[in-house]
Amino acid sequence: QVQLVETGGGLVQAGGSLKLSCSASGRTSNPMGWFRQAPGKKRVFVAAITGTGTITFYADSAKGRFTISRDMFKNTIYLQLNSLKPEDTAIYYCAADLDGSRWPSLRGDYWGQGTQVTVSS
Repeated sequence: QVQLVETGGGLVQAGGSLKLSCSASGRTSNPMGWFRQAPGKKRVFVAAITGTGTITFYADSAKGRFTISRDMFKNTIYLQLNSLKPEDTAIYYCAADLDGSRWPSLRGDYWGQGTQVTVSS
């Protein structure tokens, strides 16, 4: 069983930056990543990273502005959010998979509780 805890959300002005963290309680060497869910919308994929942290994959909306990274020693992944826009406002969820069968996306075998990101215009 893997437990995921996200931190780092908050309120930021448009054009600003935030860095989200997701710590895993159990040791996981499988793909992990981020999804987000805006009010009244479905949860959508944002970014994923392989178990070794060497390969990343992004949704089109995240390319060039968001960066996913991984610290294997800390069992933590990060999502650096730059040049934020009001449409980035959402709850951001961390996810981990039991294997890499859905790569480059994620199945989401484990989920965190989410962290709120609000971007004001």
